[in-house]
Amino acid sequence: MQLPSALRRATPAALKHDVRLRALAVGSGLIPPRAMHSGEEAALLQRLCRGRRRVVELGVYEGGSAALLAGWMDPGSELHLVDPFGEHPDALPAGWGALEPATRKVVARAAARRGPDAPSVHWHVALSQDLAPRWTDPIDLLFIDGDHSEEGCRRDWDGFHGHVAADGVVLVHDSRLGQPRGRGLEGPTAVVDALFRGPDALPGWRIVDEVDRTTVVARAT
Repeated sequence: MQLPSALRRATPAALKHDVRLRALAVGSGLIPPRAMHSGEEAALLQRLCRGRRRVVELGVYEGGSAALLAGWMDPGSELHLVDPFGEHPDALPAGWGALEPATRKVVARAAARRGPDAPSVHWHVALSQDLAPRWTDPIDLLFIDGDHSEEGCRRDWDGFHGHVAADGVVLVHDSRLGQPRGRGLEGPTAVVDALFRGPDALPGWRIVDEVDRTTVVARAT
């Protein structure tokens, strides 16, 4: 059972942001994982993950969006979660981090609620750039939400987009800084702007949806 929200708000910041204490509380279910997505983005994930056989999320953190995917994906599908865990300044705010055992428990609880209808969950505890050269399976939905530097986000795109199926989609989080009704960070926004907006946009791909901080791209038909 989760602690009451009033008690969580009253927790001193030094305790609230302690990585190990947070991991203990998140893993045991006393507090929920930090939601790195808005309600609009959750609805987008729910809509787009349906009918996808293989979903890959780059950047899992405490498992908030991964738990949603585990609760919504079709029976018999695969959810691949990629994260090195720990503290990574280009992926998370200073002082934030996540521990693998706690995040696994968050996702496992979400999958357990589905019973036999849950997708199979595959963990890749590694930096995405180390996994990319070994990746061979087609991807139906790729969610890029790891290293938020421009170099790191572009590296994730370069490493994985070639495996996206013809009817697949790529979601880039925190990529709508300066866009109407948008938010984001400079790194992912710079990558999306360079690849998919303006006269020099990458041929063969197009933006098909935009919500809050998330840009969705697919192969042009």
